[in-house]
Amino acid sequence: MGFATYPLFAHTSSKFVFKEGERIPAKGYAAFSKEWNFKPFSFTRHPLGENDILIQIQYTGICHSDLHTVKGDHAMPNYPMVPGHEIVGEVVAVGKKVSKFKIGDYAGVGCMVNSCGECEACKQSKEQYCMNAKTIFTYNSKDVFHNNEITYGGYSNNIVLSEKFAIKIPKNAEIEKVAPLLCAGITTYSPIKFSRVKKGDKVAVAGVGGLGHMALQYMVALGAEVTCFDILPSKKEACLKLGAKEFIDVKSEEFKNIANRFDFIISTIPYYYDLNDYHKMLKFGGEMAIVGLPASKESPHFDTNRFIWQFQNKKIYTSLIGGIKETQEMLDYSVQNKIYPKIELISIQELNEAYQKIAKGEADFRFVIDMKSLD
Repeated sequence: MGFATYPLFAHTSSKFVFKEGERIPAKGYAAFSKEWNFKPFSFTRHPLGENDILIQIQYTGICHSDLHTVKGDHAMPNYPMVPGHEIVGEVVAVGKKVSKFKIGDYAGVGCMVNSCGECEACKQSKEQYCMNAKTIFTYNSKDVFHNNEITYGGYSNNIVLSEKFAIKIPKNAEIEKVAPLLCAGITTYSPIKFSRVKKGDKVAVAGVGGLGHMALQYMVALGAEVTCFDILPSKKEACLKLGAKEFIDVKSEEFKNIANRFDFIISTIPYYYDLNDYHKMLKFGGEMAIVGLPASKESPHFDTNRFIWQFQNKKIYTSLIGGIKETQEMLDYSVQNKIYPKIELISIQELNEAYQKIAKGEADFRFVIDMKSLD
């Protein structure tokens, strides 16, 4: 199946077409400065290669890290910036050597679109840890495989990438809810699997937002006994409905007195907090995974002296998303077990308002952009 000429928009009578070797026109919404003020933006994608697929984007999730990236909190920002690394859509064109997808399939894109493929990490499908520093992130990343152009993300109508970095999405998936799984889902699934959370374990989620409510669902599905911690008591009802055994307000006296209770804690907190408060809650030999990404100026406090003098083999580690193989595993597991994020669909014209709500903690877990609103 070659890629001579295909309509960009298979579901419409659009006149936009592309030809072999030509760049692919795209449109979306971009940030032009660190302010959260998105505006329409037209650009082009690199040509469709023989191992590439072209996805017409249908839904894109908004991740809390998008807010930080626009502001330059995590890395040097490149403007105009088109964020978005939770992407779901329909395959509308394939390169002549593509075997994983065919036109009409659903495909997803997470936080990365390429890597060296040669180092030990890549060979183990841990592409996010590419040892040659060639992990190409979905947006605001220099693409060394395509003339060092800066990548643009999913707040747009299409994306082109290697089939190796696209995730197959079953036709029976609740497609409008899938996008956040490709970041929030894998970011929490991976450490839960790494720490071997199992039935009967006493576990906790610190920060029950977009990531936290996914961690909660995965651990409930595994049969663990889950406690949720958050600064907003208003989240209690939702946490209990999702299967948590208890909800504890971090501003309460109860929170201060907890110690030696949990086998595993996952922290998704994206702002300043005291890490030692949670570390002391671990049982002997317990593990704590940190997946929240605060800005540098809001890094968590960690008292190494308190840590050292506990002498209880309590472990702390960090985790970054998951490799492509594990992401596919997570997606298949989620669809099979009907584990989806709680979402609110918005139009792309509501981006600025959505960012403000997320920053204030007012989002109802996860905003997902319906990309039909871009037309």
